[in-house]
Amino acid sequence: MPKALPLMIQGTSSDAGKSVIATAFCRIFAQDGYRTAPFKSQNMALNSYVTLDGKEIGRAQGVQAEAAGVLATADMNPILIKPTRDFESQIVVNGEPYGNMRAMAYRTDFYDEGLRIIEESYARLSADYDRIVIEGAGSPAEVNLNDRELVNMRVARLTNAPVILVADIERGGVFASLVGTLQLLEPEDRERVIGVIINRFRGDVTLLQPGLDWFEQYTGKPVLGVVPFIPDLWIDAEDSLILYNYQSQRASLHSGSHDTAGQPNTRRDIDIAVLRYPRISNFTDVDPFFVEPDCSLRFVTRLEELGEPDLIVLPGSKNTLEDLQFLRESGLAQRILELHRAGRTYIVGLCGGYQMLGESIRDPEGVESPLRELAGLGLIPMVTTMERRKTTVLSRGVACFAQEQIELEGYEIHMGQSDYADSDAPFIRLADRTDGYCSQERQLIGTYFHGLFHNDVFRTLLLNAIRRKKGLAPLTDRPSFVALREQGYDLLAETVRRHVKLDVIEEQMRQYAKKEVRTK
Repeated sequence: MPKALPLMIQGTSSDAGKSVIATAFCRIFAQDGYRTAPFKSQNMALNSYVTLDGKEIGRAQGVQAEAAGVLATADMNPILIKPTRDFESQIVVNGEPYGNMRAMAYRTDFYDEGLRIIEESYARLSADYDRIVIEGAGSPAEVNLNDRELVNMRVARLTNAPVILVADIERGGVFASLVGTLQLLEPEDRERVIGVIINRFRGDVTLLQPGLDWFEQYTGKPVLGVVPFIPDLWIDAEDSLILYNYQSQRASLHSGSHDTAGQPNTRRDIDIAVLRYPRISNFTDVDPFFVEPDCSLRFVTRLEELGEPDLIVLPGSKNTLEDLQFLRESGLAQRILELHRAGRTYIVGLCGGYQMLGESIRDPEGVESPLRELAGLGLIPMVTTMERRKTTVLSRGVACFAQEQIELEGYEIHMGQSDYADSDAPFIRLADRTDGYCSQERQLIGTYFHGLFHNDVFRTLLLNAIRRKKGLAPLTDRPSFVALREQGYDLLAETVRRHVKLDVIEEQMRQYAKKEVRTK
């Protein structure tokens, strides 16, 4: 049986643009008629994605599958690492929880099993697809880790994939990072690199040309393309490891979102504060607010940053009890209660944030934390108990909001189960159960539904309810975030087609298919 042709995208660092470039190739190959799958052997991320059969994978691979027009499967990201505490993570294998492991134990005890899992997943994909776009992690030049790494050059050798090295020119020192990375690679791995892509370029490329010429002469590696910065590209971010610059990046993408000095314009009708606790997860839930013309969104860590926003979002958490403790110790919890009593601020809790709004959270078996129980904010009459069994499911239901019945779609990823003292105020009615809580005045909402704000009708009703409360006229012409994201895939593919030497890459992929596979 013919096997898929692979192409691997590696980077000089984290957040170099590997995920976006891999997404572009998924779309391009699909547009060219190839059945294409993404693959990332090992992903460390707190933004995750639920497959149709209820498996959990990294969000980037779910997005790449969408770009390729195929259903995501656990084989596309067989190992997912979700940090829970310093030096400890939950390991998800083939879409299901495997257990919590310390970093050193994972490196020393899990390596052989991890390699076997990766080989099996890739073999299944290779038998079912024409093309596989493989994404690395971090940098292949991490010399302290390379003897037991499971995601960069070892995977390239295992799959016999040619490698493209991506660097982000916005960081500065792009040629130093590319040359340094190449020089630190083993000779056989350096030979596997077929060329480089410089990402996120702004300005006149002719000014960069002398550097490109020097690089090719010095390294013997071709520059396969210089991809410009792409505004209005609404593709989900990989994980919270890059959250430090996430807000400014997203704000800069929104056309018309700058003042006369070129700075992000935060003076808008609706002020949205997202609580950024230490173990925040699935923060892409709030992405749709960045494209709204009347919304200013900011991430809040300290009490003095909160102010009096129109909407507070408590996002998901990978360690709900310790993040709840953070809210209490920082003073944010008390301030949220004060704003709720004043009645001027809407509050929405998602997943872990929803659990925090209840009366208490219990973790008797230490599933997430050594903390066994903490009092919640007490705004929702429920008690949550952490369990080892993890709920991962795509969900659909109907919510009543602003006197309308709204069909909602989302996904659930949580360890805890919530029991209500008063179940007369569910937020969403599903076919076989209810979910969440919605107060009578509709200003307090909690739900396990990730992706809530991606539902355009609900987001419109919520924002217009806030506008009415402030004495502002509602907006009727709001953007469809789902449509913007789909357009983004095409925009990304079109941009890469224009600026990258696809014919050279295609030829190299076919040449590598003739070479003998070396796995060690």
